[in-house]
Amino acid sequence: MRLVLAALVLIAAGAAAFLWITRPRPLDAADLAGLEGDAARGAQVFLATGCASCHKAPGAAPEAELVLSGGQEFPSDFGTFLAPNISQHPEQGIGAWSLHDLANAMMRGVSPAGEHYYPALPYASYAKMRLQDVADLYAYMRTLPADPTPSQPHRLGFPFNQRLALGGWKLLFLNTDWALAGDLPEPAARGRYIVEAMAHCGECHTPRNLLGGMDRGRWLTGAPNPSGRGRIPGVTPGELGWSADEIVEYLTSGFTPDYDSAGGHMVAVIENLARLPVEDREAVAAYLLALP
Repeated sequence: MRLVLAALVLIAAGAAAFLWITRPRPLDAADLAGLEGDAARGAQVFLATGCASCHKAPGAAPEAELVLSGGQEFPSDFGTFLAPNISQHPEQGIGAWSLHDLANAMMRGVSPAGEHYYPALPYASYAKMRLQDVADLYAYMRTLPADPTPSQPHRLGFPFNQRLALGGWKLLFLNTDWALAGDLPEPAARGRYIVEAMAHCGECHTPRNLLGGMDRGRWLTGAPNPSGRGRIPGVTPGELGWSADEIVEYLTSGFTPDYDSAGGHMVAVIENLARLPVEDREAVAAYLLALP
């Protein structure tokens, strides 16, 4: 009997220790003290981070792309994730959120209620963003419309519908290290910030391990399409074989050097990047060509 009790105590202690170690870890509010966002700059961050691409309604017309009512489905090996409403509606959206709330969601994967978000929200990439850019994004998003459409629940089976395990996932995969480490000259350094942080390119173009973490040893070398249809191509120099000018043209017009055109979610990515300054697309090209 004593052995059973001892075992139960050890199990309970281990579970308590795991929950403590993997608890949500929000940003310190002091980190954002004094930050003032600029909506004009935030509009550029909004494009680079691709918020509308995921959070607009399914099949939304171009004039409705800023109505961030959610509802798009994103299949994965763990189930189907549905993008939530992130419009300025105070109940159904994020209209009641503070800057601190937005920064916690994007950079730590923590909700205003203190729960873990699933990494379908690419906080493993956004974690590298500068707080000023998040403040600018917040200022811009405050100018967008509200929509009362309720968010739909994710369709996940057990055990993936248990958020407690996400703290362990974060311990393994949530960090601020660059995949392409070291000092980079400009414009490649700017390109690294766009590709690895804001545009979160690795989330689609990098293979994942069994736990769903990006396999950074094969960074941007291509990955199976989560929908099960085809493969997302690699964009390293060896995989792509394009010049800087050809990369910039593709990110501007969607046309490849062989006069093929972008498809799938990449269409929305290019629509966003094409509205950024050309220097940003040149920076992305410089970064991609600096990859091994």
